[in-house]
Amino acid sequence: MKKSRVFYTLIVISLFLMILFTPDLNRTDLERKYAGPPSQFTLVNGLRVHYRDTGVQSAQTVVLLHGFGSSLQTWDQWSSVLDQNFRVVRLDLAGFGLTGESPDHDYSDEADVERLSNFLKRIGVINPIIVGHSMGGRIAWNFASTYPQRVKKLILLAPDGFPGQGQILGERPYDAGAIANLIKYFMPKFLVKKSLEPAFFDSSLISDELLDRYYDLLRAPTIRSAILERMKQTINSDPVPKLRRITSPTLLLWGEGDKMIPSSNSADYKRVLSTAQVVLLPKSSHLLQEENSQVSLGYVLEFIKIDSH
Repeated sequence: MKKSRVFYTLIVISLFLMILFTPDLNRTDLERKYAGPPSQFTLVNGLRVHYRDTGVQSAQTVVLLHGFGSSLQTWDQWSSVLDQNFRVVRLDLAGFGLTGESPDHDYSDEADVERLSNFLKRIGVINPIIVGHSMGGRIAWNFASTYPQRVKKLILLAPDGFPGQGQILGERPYDAGAIANLIKYFMPKFLVKKSLEPAFFDSSLISDELLDRYYDLLRAPTIRSAILERMKQTINSDPVPKLRRITSPTLLLWGEGDKMIPSSNSADYKRVLSTAQVVLLPKSSHLLQEENSQVSLGYVLEFIKIDSH
């Protein structure tokens, strides 16, 4: 009897794991669905970068950098408006979307900055306005700190970079240990939705299309391994010395209800970037460009319209 129970328990567990097993999707199918025109690919130091370069090619360039776990499609609503008056460049950052893992497996701040620098040189972008969200915000301000003369204006949406409450310098805040390796094999759709819900003030705005996009692109080949590597390599460091080197006019946008990177962090940036403009959006959480697109973009257009052509 006891052996029967063990046997049936193993059967149930096996079936449960089979149901939750989440294999990678086929790259060709994903590119057919998510990399049609105007998508392009270019090699940057061995990394095949998926990007879009749209709008008025002779106009001021706006570069859009997405956040952790996201892709260039997060900017679809903004791009449709910005395209009318600007050259708009957006890309899947290393380890995400259809760009995939970096050949050198280096996801440090310095490596991210150099990849972005080489990419912009590759496609002929000079003195852009750089917009970064969350992780992309961290890359944006690190770039503006490293190359202050190469950034015309800087716009940061809930940027990552300051250690959170209770965290200490030198910590790896996103390293979840060995259990995190399970995402390489199990990533059920309902868990992806649960991870997206805190990014929205109103989770009913998470449409089936939006959820499908996040779910699909998190299952692109090499992405989950790259995410785990980035989590293990991200280290809390003191951002103040780097932020002080930024000379670009800066706008900080935050959702007052941000559950992922609290809006109180804006005060940390403001203390260092004393001339920065800070805007807190009510009834908004983390993904401002997707849940509150029109309002958030309105502040951006107001900020960049002077001397932008």
